[in-house]
Amino acid sequence: MAIFQSGASCLLSTIITVLLFSAMQIYKPYIATSPILGGFIGSWIFIFALTAFSNFESMVFGKNSQAKMFPEITICLFIGLLSAGLVHRVSVTSCFMLSLINLYFVHNISQKTYSVPEKVVPVPTHSSKKKNK
Repeated sequence: MAIFQSGASCLLSTIITVLLFSAMQIYKPYIATSPILGGFIGSWIFIFALTAFSNFESMVFGKNSQAKMFPEITICLFIGLLSAGLVHRVSVTSCFMLSLINLYFVHNISQKTYSVPEKVVPVPTHSSKKKNK
């Protein structure tokens, strides 16, 4: 059942990524007037591309696969920066900063959702040293 959920999420994220990229190209003259808007949309392309890539990886390699800094995050960041750069050069900088902020929040949500709590090992309270009187 988890494969179907990952597959649906992968397909939906891929579709949203392509739609955002094509909308950026169609409305390029309007987005180019505000480079921050181009960077904002590019950072969302990064997040949706990372979601699609991670879900595809979990379908292929199993449920326990994780997105690493290289190659998954780097490739998706390159896709987001490239899409922002095609609109305006300054959009690349704002896309990079906003993507790092988005990545920070996605990491926090992932840690809260999927992390396994560590076992607490009790520390003995008695000492083994003998008291000298």
